[in-house]
Amino acid sequence: MHPAKSVIAFTTSTGAGYGLLIFMIALNMLGLLPTDATFALIGFGLAFAMITIGLMVSALHLGRPERAWRAFTQWRSSWLSREGVLAVITYGPTGLYGLVWYVYPQSIGTPFMMAVGLFGILCCLGTVFCTSMIYASLKAICTWANPWVPVSYLLLSLMTGALLCAALAYSFGYSTTVLDISVLVLLGLGLAVKLVYWKCMRETTCISTPETAIGLPTTQGGMVRLLEAPHTQDNYLLKEMGFVIARKHAAKLRKISVATGFILPVFLVWFSSVLDPSIAGYPLMSAVFFCAVGVVVERWLFFAEAHHVVMMYYGHRPDEFKT
Repeated sequence: MHPAKSVIAFTTSTGAGYGLLIFMIALNMLGLLPTDATFALIGFGLAFAMITIGLMVSALHLGRPERAWRAFTQWRSSWLSREGVLAVITYGPTGLYGLVWYVYPQSIGTPFMMAVGLFGILCCLGTVFCTSMIYASLKAICTWANPWVPVSYLLLSLMTGALLCAALAYSFGYSTTVLDISVLVLLGLGLAVKLVYWKCMRETTCISTPETAIGLPTTQGGMVRLLEAPHTQDNYLLKEMGFVIARKHAAKLRKISVATGFILPVFLVWFSSVLDPSIAGYPLMSAVFFCAVGVVVERWLFFAEAHHVVMMYYGHRPDEFKT
C-alpha cells in the first residue's frame, strides 16, 4: 500500500494525543499527578492539539473532504464512521475533566468527576481501537487482517502517551515511580507486539490466489499466469495498492524503528529515573523525540509492507506479499 503522509501523521499524532489524555486523567484520578493548573493546561492543550491536528490532516487523504460529515451516518457498519463519532464524543468528557482540573481542581475527586474521567478514558481507548479496526477489518489485505493490529495500535498509543506524560511531569519537577514503570513496561510490550506482528506477517498465507479468483480447483495443481498486462500505463490501483518496498530496505527500517522507537527510549527513561528530578526532563524529552521517529518509521512500514489482493490481477503471486 502507498504510505500516505497524511494517514501516517494522523495515526501517530492522534494515538499519542489519546494516550496522553489517558495517562493525564488516570494518574490524576489516582492522586499521582499534582493539581497544578498550568500543568493541566499544557498537558491537555498538547493532547487536544495533537488530536485535532491529526484529525484535520486525515481529511487530506479523502477524495472529497467536504463530504466527510456524511461518514458519521454510517456508524452501524463502518469502523471509519465509528472512529469519527467517538473522536467527536471524546472531546466532551476529556475536555470537561481538563477544564475542571484547571478551574476548580478541588472537585476532581468527586464521584461525578471520577465517572467523567473514566468515561473519557474509555472513549479514548475506543477511538484508537476503531482506528485500528479500519485496517484489521480489511480481509483483502491479509497482513492487516489479524488480531495483533488493534493490540499494536492500542499499545503504541499508550506507550507514546505515557512517555509524553512522563516528560511533562519531569519538566515541571514532578516524578512518580508508577509513571516510570508504566513507560518501561509499555515500551517492552510495544516492542514485543511489533516483533510478533512482523513474525505473523512472514507466516501469514493469503487464502486468495489467481486460481481461486477464477474458480480453478486447487487439487488439479494448475497455475494461472499473466499473459499480458491489462493496460500500458500505471493507474490509481497500481499507485495506491501496488507500492512495493524491497525486503532489504524493510529490514533496515525495522531495525531503525526498533532502535529509536523502543530500545533508546528505554535507556533514556531509565537514565532519567536516576537523575535529580530537576534535570531528568532533558533525557525524557530526547526519549520523546527518538520514540516519535521510531513510531513514524513503524507506521510507514505498516502501510508500505501491506499488499492488496487486487495486485494478483496484475500478475503478483501470494508469496510476493511476504516481507
